[in-house]
Amino acid sequence: SAINFLERLCLTWMFFFMMCVAERTYKQRFLFAKLFSHITSARKARKYEIPHFRLKKVENIKIWLSLRSYLKRRGPQRSVDVVVSSIFLLALSIAFICCAQVLKGHKTFLNAAHNWEFLIWEAALLLFLLRLASLGSETNKKYSNISILLTEQINLYLKMEKKPNKKEQLSLVNNVLKLSTKLLKELDTPFRLYSLTMNPLIYNITRVVILSAVSGVISDLLGFNIRV
Repeated sequence: SAINFLERLCLTWMFFFMMCVAERTYKQRFLFAKLFSHITSARKARKYEIPHFRLKKVENIKIWLSLRSYLKRRGPQRSVDVVVSSIFLLALSIAFICCAQVLKGHKTFLNAAHNWEFLIWEAALLLFLLRLASLGSETNKKYSNISILLTEQINLYLKMEKKPNKKEQLSLVNNVLKLSTKLLKELDTPFRLYSLTMNPLIYNITRVVILSAVSGVISDLLGFNIRV
């Protein structure tokens, strides 16, 4: 019993340590995205003590796009994806086991100690997944903020009125900004919490199995058939 307890304790510590590393990586990505969204604002750049430049030249737009691409690829990618995928698969497996146990006998489900352990693990994993999903979505919003480019286009139009002699040069910059906006809209994809959604077959099988189990549990608890 002591050896079994120590093994569980070590495995639990290792797994939650990897989850904390993944969360730290997501926090760093969010911080980089937040600071990147402030470099075109003089007030915010001064507040966070970061470099500031406006997108009023083609060279500045090139630097802005290159910096955006570099920050999105910075840090570990595959290792974090593996950890998050493992968390997701483990959460799905525990959910399926719990659903099967409830269908077997929901009145005696909480009498077993291992079922309580399953519920604690499931709650902890779901909290981590929700945290990672929130950080990932906020990071994508920062990088996909097209309002920065639109604001720069408005500033260029105002400069064209004030400086007609530079209208040709400013028109070129404005066209580059329009193309950049279209490019970002085409390239940016919604945030994916795990890499399994890339494989439609695995995703559909997982969805069917989990939804069938949840449907069976709800039907068993309520006393009538429900199709999810």
